[in-house]
Order: sequence, then C-alpha cells, then structure tokens
Amino acid sequence: MGPLTAGKISGRVGSIHRFRSPAAFASYTGALPIEASSGDVVRYRLSRAGDRQLNCCLHHRHHPDRAYYQHKRTAGKSHKETLRCLKRQLSDVVYRQLLRDSAAERRQVREDIRGRLYRPARSADIPCTGTLDQSLPGPTTRHPTTGAKGPA
Repeated sequence: MGPLTAGKISGRVGSIHRFRSPAAFASYTGALPIEASSGDVVRYRLSRAGDRQLNCCLHHRHHPDRAYYQHKRTAGKSHKETLRCLKRQLSDVVYRQLLRDSAAERRQVREDIRGRLYRPARSADIPCTGTLDQSLPGPTTRHPTTGAKGPA
C-alpha cells in the first residue's frame, strides 16, 4: 500500500479507537459481507453502506494472495465470493496496522511528556525578555493643543 493510500485511509478513519472490533471497522469500510440468502441457499454480498472512499482504497489496492485464493476456491467459493473474502481480510489487516501505529504513537507521546517533565530546564528553554517585549513607559505630559496625555 502506498503513502497516498495510507494517508487517505488515515484521514478518513480518524481515531481507530472509535471502532470496537475489526468487524465494526469492516462495516465502516463497506468490506463486511452481508447475508443475501434465499431458502436453503446461503449467499453473501458486499454491503453498499459504509465509507465508499475507504472501500475504494481497499478495492483498488488489494492484491490476491494466491494460496488464500486457491483455498477459498477449493472450499467451493465463487470468484466474486473469494474476492469479498480477500477484501474483508485486507480490512482486518489495515485495522490491526492502524491499532499498532496508534499504540506506537501513544508510547512516543508518553515518552516525550516524561522527558519534558523530568528533564531539568536548560538556559535555551527559559524564555528571554528582550527590549521589544517590555512595556514602554506611559505618557508623562499633556499634548499642547488638545490637552490629551501623550509622549513628551
């Protein structure tokens, strides 16, 4: 998956912690198959709900894993059913990767905060007040024609 696709996924998803499970994430991306059975025939189809932009990212960026594809085909799945399974599997992979990235980011933030709290201040960290930051002295005399206070 390229950096543009990863950025698009990250931007569309926001916080991964708002999804309670990989199934909830798959539903949000539109990669969760829904049952379309009739009588004794059990079938599934892809949901048209969810974020279509994320679904597009998953659809155009997946590459079929040949072993998984053959396994599903020998299990009796059609070509389209197998591709739906692949899309769901890719959705789960993206979910796990986003969780790992989020955990690493949280660890980094905690380390940064700890470093700032327990590190003694250096002279470069202490703000310096220059002459431009200091307030100017107030007016001392009145203006000769208006009588208003102003600079001398």
